[in-house]
Amino acid sequence: MGAFEGMQIAASGLTAQRFRMDVIASNLANASTTHTPQGGPFRRETVVFQARQGPVPGVRVVGLQQDMSPFQRIYDPGNPDADKQGYVLMPNVNPVLEMTDMISASRSYEANVTMIQAIKGMANKAIEI
Repeated sequence: MGAFEGMQIAASGLTAQRFRMDVIASNLANASTTHTPQGGPFRRETVVFQARQGPVPGVRVVGLQQDMSPFQRIYDPGNPDADKQGYVLMPNVNPVLEMTDMISASRSYEANVTMIQAIKGMANKAIEI
């Protein structure tokens, strides 16, 4: 594998982790959304990755998957989305889990940047020789 292939692999990782961070940010932004256009509360989403096949391996995003864990029930009879007993279904977004995932995605992004910098440094040394 050459330097350009290594950079393409790392670039695919950068793209995938950036998309993952965008989805995590969306989850956090909708942590209190009790009514969506589809009806019901917001449902947490996760990114599905797949190994990229072909002459240059890497990773690609194949889609989003909804977290089917149960919604939280909060007693708030004044909320317009409350049921007859006064309970509101809240999104299944756990901010602590989202922040943990954000740290993981950030570290993975940094690892890919480091890989690109290392390949660039090796290419520069090869040119100097």
